[in-house]
Amino acid sequence: MHVTIRRIDTELPLPKYETPGAVAFDLICRTTTTVAPKAVALLPSNVVVVVPEGFALLLNSRSSTARKRGLLVPLGIIDQDYCGQDDELLLQVLNFSDAPVTIERGERVGQALLVKIERAEWNEVTELSEPSRGGFGTTGL
Repeated sequence: MHVTIRRIDTELPLPKYETPGAVAFDLICRTTTTVAPKAVALLPSNVVVVVPEGFALLLNSRSSTARKRGLLVPLGIIDQDYCGQDDELLLQVLNFSDAPVTIERGERVGQALLVKIERAEWNEVTELSEPSRGGFGTTGL
């Protein structure tokens, strides 16, 4: 699949899949950024991606980001129409540690995954035939 992408700073590399089996490509931080303890920050990823029709782009952390850096990256969803000239992908991060965390320019901090999507057409009813299961967390211990 060919995907249109624009780098903000062309001195930094394009995102890449780090291994032949990787399903997501890594995103880097365009500027050195310090995230205060217990604070949320937005990290610029250096790219604008034109998400192909029929897909969504999911942003998430790399598997080691929380353990090694003390940062959580909540799931982000990039729509197909977020692709203007200045619509740089931003990774939202939460520093859950008690110390400032500095992300260096060019450091890999997140990853993105293209996912096929379908749009729902609602079929509203007044009653459902399935019994209720009991609520949040009721399927196990």
